[in-house]
Amino acid sequence: MNGFLGAVSFLTRVPTGTGTRRPEELAGFVPWFPAVGAGVGLAVAAVYVGAGQLLPPLPAASLAVVAGICLTGAFHEDGLGDTADAFAGGHDRDSTVHILKDPRLGTFGVLAVAASLLLRAGAVAALAPAAALAALPAAHALSRAAAVATMTVLPPAAETGLGASYALALSRRRAVAGAVAGLAVAVALLGLPALWAAAAAGLAAFALGWLAVRRIGGVSGDVLGAVQQLGEILTLLVAVAVTGAPGWESPVSSVLALVSGSW
Repeated sequence: MNGFLGAVSFLTRVPTGTGTRRPEELAGFVPWFPAVGAGVGLAVAAVYVGAGQLLPPLPAASLAVVAGICLTGAFHEDGLGDTADAFAGGHDRDSTVHILKDPRLGTFGVLAVAASLLLRAGAVAALAPAAALAALPAAHALSRAAAVATMTVLPPAAETGLGASYALALSRRRAVAGAVAGLAVAVALLGLPALWAAAAAGLAAFALGWLAVRRIGGVSGDVLGAVQQLGEILTLLVAVAVTGAPGWESPVSSVLALVSGSW
């Protein structure tokens, strides 16, 4: 339970009273990242469903995405913006690292974050309420699982910094547990199409991670944030494609219907 509460405190603005932790303790939070992501996604879905009672789909979806950003404190959006600025604006390792550490957001960063907002809001707006209740937790869980897998497979960009602090202390067993948990949540909610989403998120994570290794020697906390954003977007787009197909039904809703029918 301490690991879960620590992950909640680390990834969201929800106060849990866990306080500052050592890298070894931070590494213990990592397996819980997909579970916390699923909770964030469920909260976003609840806002979308609730707002949809009064608003058209696009405003309701936009409100839901903004609510999710408020819940996480734009934790991953900040990483996406910094990564876009650094990799698009840097010409060599030194300039890339310098831009990556700059707290200010440039043109490429603004465009990347804006594109993320547009794609996520548009995808959510295309989902029926029941589909959103499955797709959003799946997207948030699977995207964090992709970030966990990335920090496991690739080296940290430096031996200092937030990303390196827990990546260096993270055991492979814990990392695999976190990645598998995220995939399991996605499959439970979306069914076999979650494997297509996992493949897309994994490919995007590999491409961005490969670029990070070439440009700065490894992955950083900002790069992991960008991996999460790409994974969330791609999972939502896959969900839009499959949930609109005739005959699709969430495995969870099927089980619930079967159970309720037996009562």
